[in-house]
Amino acid sequence: MGHSGDIRCLCRETEIIINESLKCFCRGSAQCFSCDCRMIQLLCAMQGVPVIVLLHELSQYEGDWSILPALPRLFVKYGHSASWLFFIEEETKVTLSALLEVLNRYPAQEEWFLGKRLHDNEASIIHHYAFSEDPSSFSYPDTTAGWALSIALFIWEEGHGPKLTAVPEFCTQPRDGCATAFTTYLPDCGHPVSKNDVFVAVKTCQKFHSDRVPVVKATWEKESGFLEYYSDVTDASIPTVSLGVSNTERGHCGKTFAILRRFLGKAVPKADWLLIVDDDTLISLPRLRQLLRCYDPKEAVSLGERYGYGLTQKGYSYTTGGGGMVLSRTAVSRLLSSSCGCYSDDAPDDMVLGRCFTTLGVPITHSPLFHQARPDDYSEEMISTQHAISFHKHWNVDPVAVYRYWLQDTRPRDEL
Repeated sequence: MGHSGDIRCLCRETEIIINESLKCFCRGSAQCFSCDCRMIQLLCAMQGVPVIVLLHELSQYEGDWSILPALPRLFVKYGHSASWLFFIEEETKVTLSALLEVLNRYPAQEEWFLGKRLHDNEASIIHHYAFSEDPSSFSYPDTTAGWALSIALFIWEEGHGPKLTAVPEFCTQPRDGCATAFTTYLPDCGHPVSKNDVFVAVKTCQKFHSDRVPVVKATWEKESGFLEYYSDVTDASIPTVSLGVSNTERGHCGKTFAILRRFLGKAVPKADWLLIVDDDTLISLPRLRQLLRCYDPKEAVSLGERYGYGLTQKGYSYTTGGGGMVLSRTAVSRLLSSSCGCYSDDAPDDMVLGRCFTTLGVPITHSPLFHQARPDDYSEEMISTQHAISFHKHWNVDPVAVYRYWLQDTRPRDEL
């Protein structure tokens, strides 16, 4: 399998590319940054030179980002002429000759699932508490280091496919002998947007006024320009704003849509961006403002940690609420101008927003810097390569310590 034409590489982005259909922008002399571009790098069978193809061009289905829906199309399109599929992130650097040497060690006619091995240290909600008796028995690839599938492999096989084979040359930190290395998820698109460009909406309720809200005030509230707490009661000591929506134990769709309407009204300062978080969200607003410089608020943008619902059955994507949902003013306006909304006040707000934006043709843009869960719920090796923007939940952790260790920057704020 040594000929370079036997390989097909599937990746997000290996070159600097602007893709306007995916809300990717280039500002002046700043580095061009592709916000959400997964790509296929094809090593042409005859010339042996890489050709870049965007994964979203594989089909019209937005859910291809989750890989499983895309696999049948990839195998149909490339299975007869390729031996491998190789997946990387847009900031992953690849040494092609080293990658070919690695793949040459594995017979492509056999079933292989190759990658840098990660595992949970304890049972994690991220993986639905699977393998709770022995979390280390469940291994998964570090996507930033790249991972490979042989064309012979049928990935699902009712869950009985081959386990991940660890490949030491698939790396995140550069070192001798690596075929891949990773840079950063936090791009440099110029100066951060102003504090006053971001309006922060914190969802809370009376029973959390005395424990969760003080954490926000002790950590990241001071980094905000405009911020309001939205509760089921008015509390002048915080202060909170009551939106006339009763608290619900599950789902907060009614409250969230009331926040959206208030954001477009005259009761709050006008801002380009709306950030909606829970009262137990921990967030770095300086890092968020740096990331937002890469996006155009005049476009409809929905940004956060992207999840999917029923994507193998033509479902929809959404940004998880606990990690923080960022919406451009244009996106909010488009949503409220439509007929899409809550089917009940206690409907899951993040999923309803995702369904509505999918219906409206607004892409759900993913950033892995947002996190729906605690740092302990992720592989430390994986998140240590990030400049995280957010984490979620105070359960069984010291939230102030989590903020200081993972999210608080020691260098001057103006540099961010």
